Amino acid sequence: MGMIKEFKDFAMRGNIVDLAVAVVIGTAFSKIVSALVDKIIMPIIGWLTSGQNFADMSIKTGEKIGADGVVGPAVAIGYGAFIQSIIDFIIVAFVIFLVIKAMNALKKKQAEAPAAPPELTTQEKLLIEIRDALKAR
Repeated sequence: MGMIKEFKDFAMRGNIVDLAVAVVIGTAFSKIVSALVDKIIMPIIGWLTSGQNFADMSIKTGEKIGADGVVGPAVAIGYGAFIQSIIDFIIVAFVIFLVIKAMNALKKKQAEAPAAPPELTTQEKLLIEIRDALKAR
């Protein structure tokens, strides 16, 4: 039973739960960015480049002729999909940069805010009243 308890403690530790939430949100965000790039940005770029679809862009090599004279299929190097993946990465990296920048700004504001003075105890309140009464004399 000790191993099960130890695993439960490990799995429920705050860092692991935070990591799991981050992975789920990151996966959903990746789908959003992919849709943005595939359905909005790349068609605009394709329209600007006279109807080129980056995902379909590739370099095709010549047909391969074997030793027995049989013609093999041409090999295509799909650099367009690579360019599209680079654009995906740049967008994700930029958004993560903005999120981290905003979080750092919030932390900085919290650090600069002065801490509230501690609540006075009953004894301290009575001593203040006595001090004020003596000053009024």
